Amino acid sequence: MLTLSLIGIGCGDPRQLTFAATAAINAADLILIPRKGTAKSDLAELRRTICADALSNDRTRIAEFDLPVRDAGEEDYRKGVDDWHDAIAASWSQEIARNLGGEGRVALLIWGDPSLYDSSLRIARRLDPLPSIEVIPGITSIQALCAAHALPLNEIGEPFLVTTGRRLREAGWPPGVDTVVVMLDGGAAFQTLDAAGLQIWWGAYLGMPDQIVMAGELAEVGPRIVAARREARQRHGWIMDSYVLKRKS
Repeated sequence: MLTLSLIGIGCGDPRQLTFAATAAINAADLILIPRKGTAKSDLAELRRTICADALSNDRTRIAEFDLPVRDAGEEDYRKGVDDWHDAIAASWSQEIARNLGGEGRVALLIWGDPSLYDSSLRIARRLDPLPSIEVIPGITSIQALCAAHALPLNEIGEPFLVTTGRRLREAGWPPGVDTVVVMLDGGAAFQTLDAAGLQIWWGAYLGMPDQIVMAGELAEVGPRIVAARREARQRHGWIMDSYVLKRKS
């Protein structure tokens, strides 16, 4: 029997690991660490650091591999993502077969939590042969963002909506809510909104040594966030950020 553990590891701070995550890391026969190119080498290094801190045995093996790159030129977004996920699943299967064979426990360390805006579960169900899948929940970037700002996410008795930068840019402010959480935003989609009456709580590299946070009236702080994103992306070669927008009632 092959078991695949998808372990939520938080946002980069080894102290965010739960006891369950540490136990699952130590129970694995094999840990796979994906490499996403030189521009995102920091992400692989953080996974190495987490393994070094969490592993208390010399039985667990670690194998690194290069992750397939999504074709950004594909006009059909869904098809492009599906093809990409197929390629990732094939690379997972190949690395598992090469390093572990058909039985044992293999683990992947997932940023945040595997259930929220992460495709690891969808990819895992494409593996051949299909393993037994277990999920170890982790701290999400939303939790880390709200903690960094000491921000209660929802207003009393009110809903909030979690969406992507692409959806915010294409559809505008979602109806029926006054609080919006935006993830996977490659281009500061908040710039497309009418800033009047909006507040923003923004954070990048949450839980990492280079964490940046800013908050305030969107009209005032928005341009500063855009400049900070640009400078940080140039310095690191990549950026992971998220933000909360609230509309004054």
